[in-house]
Amino acid sequence: MTSLSQIDVIVVIVYAIGIFGLAQWVSREKAGHAKDTSDYFLASKSLPWWAIGASLIAANISAEQIVGMSGSGYALGLAIASYEWMAALTLLIVGKYFLPIFLKNHIYTMPQFLEQRYGRVLPVLMAIFWLALYVFVNLTSIIWLGSIAVNKVAGIDQDTALIALGAFALLYQLYGGLKAVALTDIVQVTLLVFGGLVISYLTLNQVGGGHGVIAGFTTLTERVPGHFDMILSPDHPFYKDLPGIAVLVGGMWIANLSYWGFNQYIIQRALAAKNIAEAQKGVMFAAWLKLLMPVIIVLPGIAAVVLAPDLVKPDEAYPTMMKLLPSGLLGLVFAALIAAIIASTASKINSIATIFTLDLYAKARGIRTRDEDGQVEGQEKHLVLVGRIVAALAVVIALIAARPLLGNSDQAFQFIQEFSGFFTPGITVIFLLGLFWKPATEAGAIVAAITSVLLSYILKMGIPSPWLPEAFNAYLFPFMNRMMFVFLVSLFLAMAISLLVKGRGDANRVTMEGVSFRTTTAFNIGGVGVVLILIALYATWW
Repeated sequence: MTSLSQIDVIVVIVYAIGIFGLAQWVSREKAGHAKDTSDYFLASKSLPWWAIGASLIAANISAEQIVGMSGSGYALGLAIASYEWMAALTLLIVGKYFLPIFLKNHIYTMPQFLEQRYGRVLPVLMAIFWLALYVFVNLTSIIWLGSIAVNKVAGIDQDTALIALGAFALLYQLYGGLKAVALTDIVQVTLLVFGGLVISYLTLNQVGGGHGVIAGFTTLTERVPGHFDMILSPDHPFYKDLPGIAVLVGGMWIANLSYWGFNQYIIQRALAAKNIAEAQKGVMFAAWLKLLMPVIIVLPGIAAVVLAPDLVKPDEAYPTMMKLLPSGLLGLVFAALIAAIIASTASKINSIATIFTLDLYAKARGIRTRDEDGQVEGQEKHLVLVGRIVAALAVVIALIAARPLLGNSDQAFQFIQEFSGFFTPGITVIFLLGLFWKPATEAGAIVAAITSVLLSYILKMGIPSPWLPEAFNAYLFPFMNRMMFVFLVSLFLAMAISLLVKGRGDANRVTMEGVSFRTTTAFNIGGVGVVLILIALYATWW
């Protein structure tokens, strides 16, 4: 356990006061204008590209991802970087093909898209599912695992850290909503990248015996060559986690499309863009940042194999490498770790408030938002107040649930995490068909969701199965392959049921009129650049 020096503590306090003040300042309203739902939940639909790109990354990267992915780098090597690098490619697809449809149809939440596309039953079911998932799995795990990281690095009591993180993230975005989160995320991400680059520099320099980063990287590839294989062979001990070529052409796509394309707390940033061009520039910025992430997260973990070969748990790699930092810099990198926790927690809180207020509360009360109907101000103020109350309640529930869910029984939490993964193939089917296949109906979509959960669970519990050929059992054993198989079965059944059970004639209110998939020259050049870099990376470390 590291402890912070006085200068480190001062740096962290200055960061906390500065970021809190900035969040309140950027989300202030002009005199005489009260916050409405568009201001609070969609940042007045005015986000510039740099805020969208930075906010996508800040919402995505939290302390548990930094610590966990660095630990995976320690245990299995560079192959774990596929999660980051394939996400860059996914973001290009989201920007080019999904966002034009969402923005043209004035979509502000994912359940709202489902209602406009399919009908009224599916969006309510999915809104309740997402709320439960966000509060009891995502929000709880971000602050719990964040509090562990704070405890390991700074020696602060874990319960104190837990309450402090939850309270700070809530207060940070309570007044300003999405605008407070998104417009300050550029600071959070700058700090995160800078802190990560400092650790990468120091670790590689030490591996190279003080002769610089290039010498250190060369030495690292020579000392642990097995940690630089991107595509794992079937006899690799971690093949079940990253099953070879499936990371390029298999189940990872299902997880990535669901996460980056149809996940409220991620896509909400892009939906709050000034216009489609700004949204696409933001997504491109995020894609390039994704290419950089393994350098600042995975590399220190691989370096720890040489610098600290006797770690008991791989997740100790990043906190151990932080010990290399001198006073002052340790405070700055610790602040970056806190920034990651706060940014992703605040994003989650705002998305919980958005889905509950706009998709459940406003619909149940028959309140139409200003976006749909030049709304009276009293109701707008009321919805913003409801959003703030729900945000506070969500944090209180997550703080109370954290220790019972995660403190004693990892298995219970593993089950909940896996259960949420059971939905991923179904969600991807529902949205892909909803966006690109006109005959899709609500009945087909509900069958896809049910099939996804049931089949995932049956396969998880029943492998190896005596009824299946041995080769097929072996294929289905890795979770990623199982996800691909469940996706294909759910897709087939959803299409079959949609053709057999017709929906109401007026069920599909999503328009493709005026939707263009043409992108700017800058987007195309940026996209080609991402693809070429990915080809070079995989060709080098295949």
